[in-house]
Formats: sequence, structure tokens, C-alpha cells
Amino acid sequence: MSDKPYFFDLDAQQLKEYFLAIGEPAFRAEQLWKGVFQHLAAGPNEITALPKTLREKLAAEITFSRFNQVDRLVSTDGETVKILFNLPDGARIEAVLMHYDERETLCISSQAGCAMGCVFCATGQMGLKRSLTSGEIVEQVMHYARELAGRGSKVTNIVVMGMGEPFHNYEAVMAAINRLNDPNGMNLGARRFTISTVGIIPGLRRFTAEKSQVNLAVSLHAANDSLRSRLIPANRKYPLAELIKACREYVETTGRRLTFEWALIAGVNDTAHDALELAALVKGLNCHVNLIPLNPTTQYPGAPTTSARAQEFKKILDSSGIACTIRLRRGIDIQAGCGQLAARNIRA
Repeated sequence: MSDKPYFFDLDAQQLKEYFLAIGEPAFRAEQLWKGVFQHLAAGPNEITALPKTLREKLAAEITFSRFNQVDRLVSTDGETVKILFNLPDGARIEAVLMHYDERETLCISSQAGCAMGCVFCATGQMGLKRSLTSGEIVEQVMHYARELAGRGSKVTNIVVMGMGEPFHNYEAVMAAINRLNDPNGMNLGARRFTISTVGIIPGLRRFTAEKSQVNLAVSLHAANDSLRSRLIPANRKYPLAELIKACREYVETTGRRLTFEWALIAGVNDTAHDALELAALVKGLNCHVNLIPLNPTTQYPGAPTTSARAQEFKKILDSSGIACTIRLRRGIDIQAGCGQLAARNIRA
């Protein structure tokens, strides 16, 4: 990594302090901040409000991008774009843009790889390389924001649901969200963000105590410890009884609804028994269940459930009073599932 400051790792106050340290007034920092986050400049040379000599100095002394695009895939319907980025130390991360009606949703990574080892997840099969800095999380958003601006659109929603476990990189994730939420910057509302966790209870309790307005999703995938521990090894450390207790604490403390993610795997967790078990587990909890037919990976033999099975699963949850949606799988033809593109490139 370069010794030069990385722009996206700096918050607004740190940027002002940098400008004061080089003998420039604080308002110049504000011009740079707004130029990048509001006007989506890729660097100081595009911000003509700054004096030319200062633009040149900033371009020489601050790193404005750590990303090198390695691969880019667009789905056949044009609704999903997936980019694989290479970082200076050789780490690789993915970010995905998904178009839904009027929404432009980004799925971004919080780590390069993941230590959770979920058996059906390509990222989990890679293992953890390292956590990302807050700036590396932010730059994924800025890359796509500039792309969208070029066609008259903008980022509307962000899910921290790509490579990595966000609550294992808690401070960087929350710092990145705060930076993107800054009213003098991109000004993306807190409720435009969703953090997805496999259920790291210390992180969940910290998130609860902070009463954040950021949305919370928990990757559940099984409603008994035996099956969940086989699918999600972290369940051995944070079993379901403790996890659901922490989820109830979250709802009671914040007054907010949470989402449970459930990847429907044929013959594994898609039966009527599984649905009834799930309904009993979350009974009385203010939640919504997203049912997502499995996105297959080469290293896991499981297959997605059938449409009929998914509908039957949903019917059981509906009749039990559990809010539920069957989500469309996006970008299957371009391996848009977390980690698939990075894993493919590593194997290549």
C-alpha cells in the first residue's frame, strides 16, 4: 500500500485537518469533499473550483483510487453488472449493481474473502484474505455512482451483503456508511443501507445499542442448530437460541423490523417441516423473511429449490403470520453470487 493518504479513508474533519496542515484554508477541503461526493469527480483535476496548483498538489500527494478493474460482467437482461476489483496488495473484491424498477441497488463487500465458511457461499469457500478499510468500502459505491451518473441515474440502495462478514469489520463498515450518509456529501439516508450478518452476536448487540437506522438482515437458512451448524459453521459459536434472543433484543430496543435471509436449497431446507420450524422459531418477532432459491456454486453440490417448493414454503409462512417474499435471483448467468467471480479468477 502507498504511504500517501487515501482520500476515501478520510472523514470530513480529517480532510480539513490535512488541508490546514499543508497551509490551505478549511473551505478548500469542503470544495474537494463536495466535488468528489456530490459532483462525483474522480479526482481533484476535475474540480475547477480548486486552484490549478492545488489540484496538482493534491493529485500528487493523495491517492484517489485503489481500485483496478480486473473483470466486468453484464447479465443478458442488462439488469445486473458485476465488477471484480484488484487492490494494490493483490486482494480482490466484488461489487454488484442490480436494477429493480426505479431502484439502483449496490451489493458491496466488507472484506476480501470471508472467515465464516458458509458451505454454499463462494466467498466462504475462499477463506479470509483481509478486512477492507472504510475507504475501500466507500470507493465501491463511488465507482458505480459515477457510472450511473453517466446515464442519468444514481445509487438508491446499498446492501453490505457482498464478500465478507460486516460485523467482523464493524468499525470500518459503520465509518463507511457514516461517510456516505454525510449530508454535505452523498447524503444517502441511513435507511437506504442494509447490513447482512450471519449472526455475530457481539456485533449485533453493539449495533442494537447504537440504535442505528440502518436496516439489519440476518442470514438464517436453517431453524435448528444441527442443520444450521452444517451450513453455517459460525452457528457452533453463536447458536440459534442466543441469536434469536439477540434479534428480539434488537427489535425491542430499536422498534425496527429485521429481515431474515433464507437460501432455499433443494432437499436441504425447503420442506414443509423446515417452514413450520422457521415459523415457530420467529413467532411473535417483528420480522420479514426473504426466500431466495440457492445461487449455485461449483464447490457446493446443492441445487436451488423448485418454484413450486418455494411457493409452498411461502404459503406456510404466510398462514403462520410471518411476512415473506420470494426474491428473484439476479445475475445467475454472470455468477453474481457473492465471491463467485473472484473465486473463478483465482482458480484461473
